[in-house]
Amino acid sequence: MRIRECTEDDWAQVRVIVEEVIAAGDTFPYDPAWPAEVLRDVWVERPPGLTVVAEEDGKVLGTAKMGTNRPGPGAHVATASFMVAAHARGRGVGRALCEYALDWARARGYAAMQFNAVVESNTAAVRLYRRLGFAVVGTVPEAFDHPTLGRVGLHVLHRPL
Repeated sequence: MRIRECTEDDWAQVRVIVEEVIAAGDTFPYDPAWPAEVLRDVWVERPPGLTVVAEEDGKVLGTAKMGTNRPGPGAHVATASFMVAAHARGRGVGRALCEYALDWARARGYAAMQFNAVVESNTAAVRLYRRLGFAVVGTVPEAFDHPTLGRVGLHVLHRPL
């Protein structure tokens, strides 16, 4: 598996992953009714941010986007988001993408990374982020309407770089 910058040619495969994750409705607060051009605009970061893919033998297994969490006085903190194809989960794709994002942020001089909205019932992601040094610094109660669990919290996670 290799992680590299997302290109125009990757979008068709990335779009399938993004649509799959959004349709599941259990991890991202994105609207499944968004048209393809909105999905692309939301997922593909403009510089100085970056969108990458994890690919193996020409197949995109997952994708990540990273950039500045907030402008101005908050610009020293990075953020990132990750999506992994259902068929590739459990293979370390998410971990590799997160480690890549941390290295990317560190190399650009960010002081920390913050995730603003991690669904608390997404236990695999929360466990991974904790293993990578993130701490849950707060939870917004009932901020996410999960398709089977009802309203669950959204965690804010943070880690210094």
